[in-house]
Amino acid sequence: MNLGKPEILEHICYTALVYERINKKLNIKFSKTQIEEYILTILKETDINLFTKTGKNYYVINVEYNIRITINSNTFRIITVDKI
Repeated sequence: MNLGKPEILEHICYTALVYERINKKLNIKFSKTQIEEYILTILKETDINLFTKTGKNYYVINVEYNIRITINSNTFRIITVDKI
């Protein structure tokens, strides 16, 4: 199934609260710019086979970074990032 990885990369966006959530869940202290660069790097490096769509969300799992990113499939907003 083609999930449109280029479309996700082009339209990815964030809410004000998600930056705090990402820092807290990953136990980091990145700026907004650092978080956006970090997430974009992970998404670019993750194989399309590790992008799955369940319901209204995309789930991107990257074992190298030990991370799972949850993205709303309608708005392309980052919902959360979890360690795996």
